[in-house]
Amino acid sequence: MDIAAIDQVRLNFNAQGLFIINVAIGLMMLGVALDLKLEDFKRITVSPKAPAIGLGAQFILLPAFTFLLTMIIKPHPSMALGMILVAACPGGNLSNIMTYLAKGNTAISITMTAISTAAAIFMTPLNLAFWGNLNPDTAKILQEVSLSPVDVFTTIFMVLGIPLVAGLTLSRYFPNLANRVRKPFKMFSLIFFILIVVGALAANWQNFISCVGFVIFAVLIHNALALNLGYWSGRLVRLDERDCRAVSIEVGIQNSALGLVLVFNFFGGMGGMAILVAWWGIWHIIAGLITAFIFTRRPLPG
Repeated sequence: MDIAAIDQVRLNFNAQGLFIINVAIGLMMLGVALDLKLEDFKRITVSPKAPAIGLGAQFILLPAFTFLLTMIIKPHPSMALGMILVAACPGGNLSNIMTYLAKGNTAISITMTAISTAAAIFMTPLNLAFWGNLNPDTAKILQEVSLSPVDVFTTIFMVLGIPLVAGLTLSRYFPNLANRVRKPFKMFSLIFFILIVVGALAANWQNFISCVGFVIFAVLIHNALALNLGYWSGRLVRLDERDCRAVSIEVGIQNSALGLVLVFNFFGGMGGMAILVAWWGIWHIIAGLITAFIFTRRPLPG
């Protein structure tokens, strides 16, 4: 299939299907929120440097450099918009585990996950609209779907904001219940994440095969850029090595499940976007494990 024909393939869902997907990712985020505490948000006021640098790399540097990358490698417009969408998403729920495996500062990772998840309610629609409209090709897609940042904000608030508040409340006031449901929710989160990624790829399998080389290349370069932006931002301001590792992985592991939900909700499951975001969901796990392995081969200073 010609790469331009990919966007003719749509993963369409009716209203009930979209509602089920939104509820499912809301429950997935509730599982993530059960691992968070209010102290994770307060930690940035006590030791703000590392989380602040990480969040700057997450929501400012990564979207900006992603836009530049799309202008250099010139992917198909829908794939370029998929890259911008991924860069606009918050950190993924696997980043804390990856940071632990990399012998990074897990507390910093958890703090960044908590704050980036909350900030994404505003920053994801803002970055998607701003950077997406700078490229005439991707701007055309945004205009065709009449994307409203307010509508994106509302959806993200429903699937991130409400579960985040619910999880924090449950952990604080009903700790015994939170402890009992934490493990099942983690399993649900993992299973749902795999299903949504595999489902998006399976629905586009023939299209994926026809452009697999470019998709793999684009995601590999993009993910390597994210990991390096996080790490070298930390090194530039002289963060501790463990903090640099945490920031690197937090910026490099994006919430691609949220990205796919936005593709389904606002872009009709557009093939090029769905393929790009779904492959990111698979690759960032592989890349995260490779990065963690590389970090563990390098002894921590001191």
